[in-house]
Amino acid sequence: MLLTEFNTTDVRPLLTECLAVPRWVDAVLAGRPYADVDALKAAADLPLSSDEIRQAMAAHPRIGEKPAGGFARSEQSGVDNPDAFAAANAEYEAKFGHVYLVCASGRSGEELLRILRERLDNDPATELAVAGRELLKIAELRLAKAVTA
Repeated sequence: MLLTEFNTTDVRPLLTECLAVPRWVDAVLAGRPYADVDALKAAADLPLSSDEIRQAMAAHPRIGEKPAGGFARSEQSGVDNPDAFAAANAEYEAKFGHVYLVCASGRSGEELLRILRERLDNDPATELAVAGRELLKIAELRLAKAVTA
């Protein structure tokens, strides 16, 4: 969609698909109209609380599981080793209590699995903060795909 359309139509569903955090959606909507896509991306770069990170993660499929559609389907297109991810995801979720979240776009399955294993060394608070930064990267990529000048 063009930025002019983004600025003038109901884009709440689109924003929620980019990042399922109501406060984030409301803040991005409140910033309209945006002069350019860079201003939109800057407005979308908001810090998330721990509860918001957990809430948004609940809307994400596991890495290695083929999502039904939407943004996640193309973002995970490089993941070709679902069996390896099943075991790694189970270990990760047992340690942290939430899904492994990473900006997968343009990365191979091997790279994503390596990152998961490295992040297992994090303590829970550090890992939650890392996941929050990854959520914002994903949201920015999704906005860039959805909105053009």
